[in-house]
Amino acid sequence: MTAGPDGPTEGADPEVSQETSGEAPVDEAVDEAVEVPADEEEVVDAAAAEEPTEPEQAAEPTPEQQLAERTADLQRLQAEYVNYRRRVERDRAQSRQQGEAAVLRSLLTVLDDIGRAEQHGELTGGFKAVADALHQALKAHKLEGFGAEGDVFDPRLHEALFAAGESPDVQVTSVGPVVRTGYRMGDEVLRHAQVGVIEPASGEAPAGDQDE
Repeated sequence: MTAGPDGPTEGADPEVSQETSGEAPVDEAVDEAVEVPADEEEVVDAAAAEEPTEPEQAAEPTPEQQLAERTADLQRLQAEYVNYRRRVERDRAQSRQQGEAAVLRSLLTVLDDIGRAEQHGELTGGFKAVADALHQALKAHKLEGFGAEGDVFDPRLHEALFAAGESPDVQVTSVGPVVRTGYRMGDEVLRHAQVGVIEPASGEAPAGDQDE
């Protein structure tokens, strides 16, 4: 049936008409429930049971534990800061001392000239006043001279240039004529004293041997 202006005509295929109209055929089997065998249901349940479970999240620390942890962090930071401050202060003091020692070493030749002028009686008047003021200023920086004649010879302080003979007046090796005065700033030796050395007389035993 064919379609005409007055209605459907004979000879038309119902299935073809349904497909051309855009309507899909109804699948009656879709509405039917799919039955799963009992054996397959047990396998599915067993597989689900064997699936690994996610690890449990770690318990959050208590407020007391958090407070102890923060306190330990603060104590560690404070200790690091204290050590840093001590190190900076030590380095600063060492740098200041080294600079001060360098300046004092540059003035030692001036002190040598003043000492020679004093030995020759030329340290008088205004020159003497300037020399005294200089010595006072240097004492404020803990500069001290050493190496006087008659002192006990100490290789840490004195540099022996020559042997000045023997003397019955000394019991141990002593300083004789002083060629150049030594200076130190506190415990630091800026310059060794250059001296002659006097030994005890041959018949005199050193004080250490007498004690033995």
